[in-house]
Amino acid sequence: MNDMTPAPKLADRKANKVRKRESRKREIAQSAINALKLYGYARTTLRDIASQSEMSLGSLHYYFEDKDELLIYCVRQYKSDFVRTISAAVSGISSPQSIKMAFCTALAQTIATEAELHRLWYDIRNQAMFDKAFVPVIVEIEEQLIEMMSPIAPDRASKELLYLRFDGAFRYLLQLNLAGHPRNLEEMSEVLEAAAG
Repeated sequence: MNDMTPAPKLADRKANKVRKRESRKREIAQSAINALKLYGYARTTLRDIASQSEMSLGSLHYYFEDKDELLIYCVRQYKSDFVRTISAAVSGISSPQSIKMAFCTALAQTIATEAELHRLWYDIRNQAMFDKAFVPVIVEIEEQLIEMMSPIAPDRASKELLYLRFDGAFRYLLQLNLAGHPRNLEEMSEVLEAAAG
């Protein structure tokens, strides 16, 4: 019996270490996101992120091999939060028209409040056309975004088409916002609803 008791303790310590490491990675990712929002992907260095995180470059490398690995981690985290936000906005709504309106309003609100984060998504998505390291995460996230269309699209083909329509309208509204010509929330919601058809 005594021979078996250390194993659970060892497993608990290992699990605790993994949780702490993951928690620290999330903290670093949040600091990295702040730096990336300021400078964009191309102009942000690991040194900028280390400075923003108030940690040494060596410590940053302990958690992330390179800038690309960190960026991929950040985008996954941010897009997962985005999908949860939009899904929560339509949760419990039964009328298809009300779902569409709530969905579009939630999208518009994120343009107003998270424009720099959305710019980062488009930045890395474009980068994936040149750097294959980003392709798997782009495919993974776009799959989540397509599935996010489920409350207002009945089948796979409809979800994909709706995602493409929203994406074009969303990017256009985002570009206006970032260029200093933002539409108000109501106008953005109307454009997005029109894109939904």
